[in-house]
Amino acid sequence: MYADRVLSGMRPTGSLHLGHYHGVLKNWIKLQHEYECLFFVADWHALTTHYDNPLGIEQATWEMVIDWLAAGVDPSKTTLFIQSQVIEHAELHLLLSMMTPLGWLERVPTYKDQQEKLTEKDLSTYGFLGYPLLQSADILIYRANQVPVGEDQVPHIEFSREIARRFNHLYGKELGYEEKAEAAVKKLGGKKAKLYQELRTRYQQEGDDEALESARALLGETQNLSLGDKERLYGYLEGGGKMILTEPQALLTEASKMPGLDGQKMSKSYNNTISMREDPDTVTKKIRTMPTDPARGRRNDPGTPEKCPVWQLHQVYSGDDVRSWVMRGCTSAGIGCLECKQPVIDAVLKELAPIQERARAYTEEPDTVKNIIADGCEKARDLARETMRDVRESMGLHYG
Repeated sequence: MYADRVLSGMRPTGSLHLGHYHGVLKNWIKLQHEYECLFFVADWHALTTHYDNPLGIEQATWEMVIDWLAAGVDPSKTTLFIQSQVIEHAELHLLLSMMTPLGWLERVPTYKDQQEKLTEKDLSTYGFLGYPLLQSADILIYRANQVPVGEDQVPHIEFSREIARRFNHLYGKELGYEEKAEAAVKKLGGKKAKLYQELRTRYQQEGDDEALESARALLGETQNLSLGDKERLYGYLEGGGKMILTEPQALLTEASKMPGLDGQKMSKSYNNTISMREDPDTVTKKIRTMPTDPARGRRNDPGTPEKCPVWQLHQVYSGDDVRSWVMRGCTSAGIGCLECKQPVIDAVLKELAPIQERARAYTEEPDTVKNIIADGCEKARDLARETMRDVRESMGLHYG
């Protein structure tokens, strides 16, 4: 419906580790060259599980933004902002809550999962039940049509699609809609109008998906229509009403293959992380003291690399030649565990050096970081206000 726009967010967890870098940030850096991207700090989402202890959220936010910038997220190519500083998210969340069936929220798979995992917290709150709807509001308010997620988050995107569909169905039929849509068709000009009508007929009568895509592309290229007319024609095409909210698509991302120091997934809760701003001596010490194959109790005992957490790091950081050297040396006891760990230490330090250099520059200039976020919040607010104007109007809340 619109040019491809990507939205993604992270809860503020403070300084990030290599799991975040390999699992999310490297993907963001790639996406910023391919799409219009908005990346945000989900500070209100942090309150859904940490409502009883919010004091660290602000500091964690700034630390996390520094890590984003240090990793290579480019504020000249992306819009970086803080969720709570764009108040329209809350307004859209509230308005969507008026039409969201309770059963839809209770069916979201992560709702029960999280309650079972975080048993030490009382999560029987209105905010926790509604957090998938807040997530939908985050996406829908920017009319983002691409949301990078892992397999486990796909149900959240499907939920957002259902919310957009329900909203458009309930509120998209403005007074005199068909007449306005027909008037908008004429504005396309003779040739384009005729083609649009042909494609619309083919889609509605024969279910021809290619005709639908061609008609959408035709509208996407058209410059002389107002946003309102374009939305009417997108909706008219499919036989519905005005398309006020865009249905997002899941942009599937690979699961992070970054193992922790103990071979489990890298996570703060497992205490097995290397943070992106960890000093070189600490990084070296952490990797040198990593557990290895238990069968290698002594230097001259042969081992099995597949049973060793260090081998998993070689999968991320080493080329075929180094991995062959490790495989030969470990299975024959030709190399010791410290020798095996050294190429990993070198590779991690090499990866972290430019990140840490950029992080130092941003840490020394906190105003630069604040200005980047202030600019991003302003851009995000402009987009959000545009959507909210249409939402209020369609719901009869436009007191102009």
